[in-house]
Amino acid sequence: MVKSICVYSSSSDAVDPVYLEEAREVSLALATDGWSLVYGAGAIGLMGECARAFREAGSRVTGVIPDALHRPGIVYEHCDELVVTETMRQRKAHMENSAGGFLALPGGFGTLEELLEIITLKQLKYHNKPVVIYNTAGFYDGLLGVFDQITGQRFAGSASRELYHVAASPGEVVDYLNSYRPAEITDKWTGISGPEARRVRGGDPT
Repeated sequence: MVKSICVYSSSSDAVDPVYLEEAREVSLALATDGWSLVYGAGAIGLMGECARAFREAGSRVTGVIPDALHRPGIVYEHCDELVVTETMRQRKAHMENSAGGFLALPGGFGTLEELLEIITLKQLKYHNKPVVIYNTAGFYDGLLGVFDQITGQRFAGSASRELYHVAASPGEVVDYLNSYRPAEITDKWTGISGPEARRVRGGDPT
């Protein structure tokens, strides 16, 4: 697995300091373990804390920003590589393709959108990379409750819980990423995994 982590997180400095502190701590833990950062190129909020911590630990930082947001004061100026895309969709695709795993820290609507999309893409077998939700100070308790409701009421199968991992400490994030082994993902419609799922859906001529 490529040790490059895509981090989704808030771009707000107005949040409780505990979120900024934990963003820094988990970033230092990952960078010290040899992970590099791919993220949305922000200079403020949790995004900025992550970038500065990775740089401080001597790890590579790649920022990806759409042209509409490529402005002074928004973009972290010390990225080792800054990729400017035409659209938000291209930005997300570049981050997804460059990363060996994904980490969601606390954030706003954009962070939630990115997290749910990357989980959905894994469910649909567009990738099989680790996805970690870092539940700082119980931030994601409400969302995880909705996830339980989704599976409990059968809007998704119980196997969907294996699409992501919830971590409560920097050490747990690092340990999960390093021990991750891609697993067979159960087909969303048939409940079958592997080649048999493709045959049932007509995707395998054999």
